[in-house]
Amino acid sequence: MKRSFQDYLFTLAVLTSVVRPILSLPPSNYSWGLEKALRTELFENANYSAFQRPVKKVDVKVALTLLTVNELNVRDQILSVSGYLSISWDDWRLSWSNTSATSQDYSNIDSLFSTEVNVWTPALIIENSIHDMSVISDIKIPMRIKSDGKIFWSPSGVYRVSCESDITYYPLDRQTCFIKISTWGYTKSEITLFMDENTPVDTTFYSENGEWDFLSSAGHTPSSQVRGGTWYSTLSFSITLRRKPVYHALNTLFPVILMTFLIPMVYKLPTESGEKMSYSLTVLLAYAVYLSLISDNIPSTSKSVCLLSLYLGVTLAFSTVSVNIVIFIIYAYFQEEKKAPYWANRIYKKIQTMRAKKKCDADVNKVVPSIKGEKNDTDVLGTVSESEQNNNEMNTLTYRRLSEILDHLFFVVYLTATILITIVFLVSIIINFYSSD
Repeated sequence: MKRSFQDYLFTLAVLTSVVRPILSLPPSNYSWGLEKALRTELFENANYSAFQRPVKKVDVKVALTLLTVNELNVRDQILSVSGYLSISWDDWRLSWSNTSATSQDYSNIDSLFSTEVNVWTPALIIENSIHDMSVISDIKIPMRIKSDGKIFWSPSGVYRVSCESDITYYPLDRQTCFIKISTWGYTKSEITLFMDENTPVDTTFYSENGEWDFLSSAGHTPSSQVRGGTWYSTLSFSITLRRKPVYHALNTLFPVILMTFLIPMVYKLPTESGEKMSYSLTVLLAYAVYLSLISDNIPSTSKSVCLLSLYLGVTLAFSTVSVNIVIFIIYAYFQEEKKAPYWANRIYKKIQTMRAKKKCDADVNKVVPSIKGEKNDTDVLGTVSESEQNNNEMNTLTYRRLSEILDHLFFVVYLTATILITIVFLVSIIINFYSSD
């Protein structure tokens, strides 16, 4: 029996209605078996090799997440931080988003997890590390593989790197340290490092350090470095820290400044007490000891000069000169009424003459009302006699008088110099401290 055209159309419609639901079935729900099938297809059936790069030139993006600063040793110039690197790159061989390229639909599997044992990873090193110069590696940390083939890996660790210290404003100093990352084995034409421009250094989970305040962080433009005539890709992250001031202000600056003002006080100590020399030597030795203690806490470098060491050095020089001056003052004091040296008498005479002239000019300009009949010859003779006596005293300078003059003179000189250098020192380090905000 011959079938009509309408029968063929009816049969086609029935078949379409049956096949269409089958073709439009949703992908299988996630299951352990489905993931195993995907792993088998990606790693075994496709002959995936962890030693082969995905493409000729792989672009690797790197970011740093800072968890805490463990230590910044200024003397040894070592920075220790805890954190992890966020490393990502594309590997098209591990993509299953295109269902036409796979045996079945795996779109219900969002991510796969693997380790560097099975997946190719870029060989990176911490270039300025002082603890371990090996390639960054941790087979216990899983890497996330997305359906589009993008791989995210976050190896963590405690990074101990060299940090060139600037000790100019110690102990109210701030330091900027760098963590430098470079490729190893792979040249720039094989791996190029990029930086996460939005957040190169993530401090969301940062915990404060007891000695250092975290000021800022930054990522620096990736560059190239030549090693053995071959160019390698490199980038760096900077971390700026400022020392917390309270401890060092109380235990370093405050004692040093107080000891500085002990030096002028030796000239107020009476010579006859017999303690003048021992006092000045005690202050000198105290400063020498404190200078050695400060030197133990700062690095032995000539790139920058520590203002605190300079301040202690100048004060130590003042104290050393003061000991010699005190010796001469004690010597002059016990010469008693013996006439002072010619040069001392000459200087003394000039100073006294200038003071007498200044006083005379002031008396001339001063108008004093006189009472008639009150001045007589006796008063005039008495005035002349007193003037002659003053002139004789002015022309004679004894050693004891010289010691008293030197005590007064050097007290003023040392107190003025101490105040000036202390103000300059404090203003310098305080301005630097607050300008770092």
